Amino acid sequence: MIVKNLQQKKKFYPVSGRLRNYLSQYKREISLPVQYENLLQSVDSYPLMNDKNEDTLWQTMVYDQHYGKEIFEGLKQIYVLLRSGGDQKIMDNLYVDRVDYCTFGNTKPFRIRIVNHYNDNHDYFYVKKADASRIYGLELEQLLSPNEINFHVDQDTLVEEHIIGVPGDDFIENYLEREDLNEVRLAKEFIKFNERCFVRLLGDMRAYNYVVEMTPDFEHNQYRVRAIDFDQQSYEGRKSFYLPQFFKNNLPVVNLCSRLINLETSHQYQREERTLIKRRFNVAPTRINRLRESMCEDRISSDDQLSSLKSDLEKFHQDDRFSQCRTMGEITFLNIAILLDLKNEAPVRLLQSWIWKDIFFSVISLSFPL
Repeated sequence: MIVKNLQQKKKFYPVSGRLRNYLSQYKREISLPVQYENLLQSVDSYPLMNDKNEDTLWQTMVYDQHYGKEIFEGLKQIYVLLRSGGDQKIMDNLYVDRVDYCTFGNTKPFRIRIVNHYNDNHDYFYVKKADASRIYGLELEQLLSPNEINFHVDQDTLVEEHIIGVPGDDFIENYLEREDLNEVRLAKEFIKFNERCFVRLLGDMRAYNYVVEMTPDFEHNQYRVRAIDFDQQSYEGRKSFYLPQFFKNNLPVVNLCSRLINLETSHQYQREERTLIKRRFNVAPTRINRLRESMCEDRISSDDQLSSLKSDLEKFHQDDRFSQCRTMGEITFLNIAILLDLKNEAPVRLLQSWIWKDIFFSVISLSFPL
């Protein structure tokens, strides 16, 4: 069954005091010279068109000359913080070429185009409204995925670096038929990406919400599929929403996987990815525990979504502890603990039931040996 396109806007959830303490401890919360609200103070805007003269649905903002100069200087400082840890020496080489505003996304982000005037090389970063579920998604990406991502929070403002790669929808349209495409490697990576999303419950991975990185190797290309949108971290109420394979615009890649990878090999790739995630989990147990404590106490979705996902995952795992979960955070970390076989990393409130369950089955096994 293919997941239908969701039209409703996602509700924003504020950053809690516990999450803010976590962000501060791990240097994610810093003072920023420009806030999200500052960028809304434009005097005009005009549509941004692509190379084919098509509307991109982004608006390029126009600011008062004096105000714009002040804002642009602050944006350069933010870029330097994201890319070089605040090294001011490179500031003189940079200028802000454009500030674009997206009106259709959940976060209504601003995209800042930064250019090095010595060589005209450009880069981007994003300014968004801080949303708790998105921040949890970014942190889980940093801690459990093979990718690093830089972001900072200040009050109600979130800034993120640009993730480089070919947008998934462009890749499917323009690259799947290329002769130099290594189909097996791409299929393997999509299966592993599918597994990464489900383990940590990152949803809404339609083709335009991820990118494909291509790295030349001495024998063909290697591929890495990376999420670029983290709004739907542990938010939606359907299990299928956390599996990229069920989105219609991913169907060409899903068909590729079905044609080239048999079920046994697919399960092997899933086990490989879980092993890698488990290793990353064990590298930073203290930090993940702090994140778990915050997320398990936080409200980042509605009661209806919570109830629906509990029911779906209880049926999928055949595990009634999901019915005891009070928050999306508890569901997420129980799902992680089950799939990675990390019993001690279940939400603390559910550990006792897990221990008693193990004792019960141990007694049954002793009483009725196979």
